[in-house]
Amino acid sequence: MQAQDDPVTGSHPGELSRRTLRSETLLVLALSLGASGVSALISFVGSATKPGGLKDQAATLNASAAPGRPWLDLAWQLFGITTALVPVALVAHFLLREHRSLRVIGFDRTRPWPDLGRGAAVAAVVGSTGIAFYLAARGLGFNLTVVPEALPDVWWKHPVLILSAIQNSVLEEVIVVGYLLRRLGQLGWTPGAALAASSVLRGSYHLYQGIGGFVGNLVMGLVFVYLYRRWGRVGPLVVAHALLDIGAFVGYALLAGKVDWLPTA
Repeated sequence: MQAQDDPVTGSHPGELSRRTLRSETLLVLALSLGASGVSALISFVGSATKPGGLKDQAATLNASAAPGRPWLDLAWQLFGITTALVPVALVAHFLLREHRSLRVIGFDRTRPWPDLGRGAAVAAVVGSTGIAFYLAARGLGFNLTVVPEALPDVWWKHPVLILSAIQNSVLEEVIVVGYLLRRLGQLGWTPGAALAASSVLRGSYHLYQGIGGFVGNLVMGLVFVYLYRRWGRVGPLVVAHALLDIGAFVGYALLAGKVDWLPTA
């Protein structure tokens, strides 16, 4: 019978050495959200040192890649979404090397309805508080104006925004929660240190939005790690994150310029 391991701590690392696990983890992060964290820091320094307040500057998320050329733009959008998921495929490969799969972190289809229900509940709570926190942080000058989408009004706009939201959720929750906590557990990190590392990493790659983006996502990271340890699955977190981003992306596309409370660039 195959040895079982803890999905959170990964207490059965097999024959892999600590050096191999450490190098592998650094490479995965360097190819994905670790690099995004460094990029966000550089972007924030540029915004903070630019004349004028942060709220007078904008951070655009889903922008056109080929203005005026919708089919080429669509090709670039799909290319970006697909290649962004390569680190997730790499994580799956590394888990297979341990004779495991993404199922060990709860990213599978074995519990679709509980995952959907829990994810929707988390999204409802986090979404409402997140909007209030963003508006407050921007009003106090701690955040840039976030523009969730700036795509042309073409037939593929909303489908691409939904795919982008799903890509974000899969990439972040699989790597920052499931994979990272497993590897840090195998490397002997304490639960508290792993919690801090995961949460700070999540906050870091949102720093391009400003201090508010960093703090808000750090808190979200604390909540998501707690829920992952409670449930042992990233499935609900992927659902919650996807719903949050779909609401932000598609909601902005539908409401921007039509309601007074939503800031626009």
